Amino acid sequence: MNIKRNILYIIDNIEFGGGERVFSQIIRGLSKERYNISVAGNPGGILEEKLKKIDLKIEPVDMASRYNLGAISQIKKIIKAKNVHIVHSQGGRADFFARQAARSAKVPIIISSIAMLVEGYDVSTLKKGFYVFIDRWTEKKVDKFIILSEPLRQTLIEKHKIPPEKIVKIYNGIETEEYDPNIQGITNKKHKVRIELGLKNDIPVIGAIGRLVWQKGFEFLIQAIPNIIEFFPEAKFLIVGEGPLRKELEGLSERLRVKDNIIFAGFRSHIKEILASIDILAMPSLLEGLPLVLLEGMAMAKPIVATKIDGITEVLENGKTGLLVSPESTGELAEAIIEILTNKTKADLLGQNARRLAVEKFSVKKMVEQTEEVYKNLLREKKIFGKT
Repeated sequence: MNIKRNILYIIDNIEFGGGERVFSQIIRGLSKERYNISVAGNPGGILEEKLKKIDLKIEPVDMASRYNLGAISQIKKIIKAKNVHIVHSQGGRADFFARQAARSAKVPIIISSIAMLVEGYDVSTLKKGFYVFIDRWTEKKVDKFIILSEPLRQTLIEKHKIPPEKIVKIYNGIETEEYDPNIQGITNKKHKVRIELGLKNDIPVIGAIGRLVWQKGFEFLIQAIPNIIEFFPEAKFLIVGEGPLRKELEGLSERLRVKDNIIFAGFRSHIKEILASIDILAMPSLLEGLPLVLLEGMAMAKPIVATKIDGITEVLENGKTGLLVSPESTGELAEAIIEILTNKTKADLLGQNARRLAVEKFSVKKMVEQTEEVYKNLLREKKIFGKT
């Protein structure tokens, strides 16, 4: 008789980001015959909608504030009610609450997925110092860290003093069969998005997708626009996402007199259609883990211009699968975008190479299999009942 293991995924779910998406992919991909799955976080939103489709709900835990220590007792109650064997968390707040609750409740296995270290959070120096302190303190409770880039591994080993055997690298995955430039009807979706946004079909459109926060470096793309429109005056720049810097970015576009070339499209859930509608994906980021939108753009065979930073250079090869530029260099950014707009043959080749790499290396199936292997190994190591 095969006895199921009980897994509790914990994520704050304050907004639907990369972590929420990855967890939903893993949850959908795991065998329901081997695992009973529960999810804890702030209820509502896109994640809950996705989970409802597979008959799951979010166990409500108030993680809106990192200082709400009541969240620990809420999670402990869920752990005891579900007889949890594995707690798997992601995100600074969720990690703190999950590690404390799981260790207190004597959960056999505690796993943290790390996309970005708390040192990179955009908060005050005082807050950051506090976050770093509690993160270091609770790291000792973790059995395995799942990270998605080699620089993250090195930082955890060298600065956080995490033993190498506690770290495993698993790349994020995307649905390459869905994000496919040749899928039936994708051309119609491209035209539909352009019509909706008032974009002509014959003009170049450069897209940038992500939260409007400092890490994404969108101001440098806006600063590059005057140079680009000297050569391509009809070019439009589609910025998709919401965030605290929206008004500041809109103000910058007005001061540079390029607001007529920019569309701030706000949050969009159908990123595949957005990608279908653009000619270039621009990623002027200053700090990244392994951005899903990068993998999505690759799968859609889009030529990509991105910055040479950790998390991007591990994926893209300059001149083969994308063009890489220095962070904060508006000149290099403009030059690379102009190069792609000028040379269609090169643009097509970059996109095709990127698509090929995405299919080979970054599928959801591969990510789920590798994640389950982590579970199986820890279950064997901890000698938890039944076959694995």
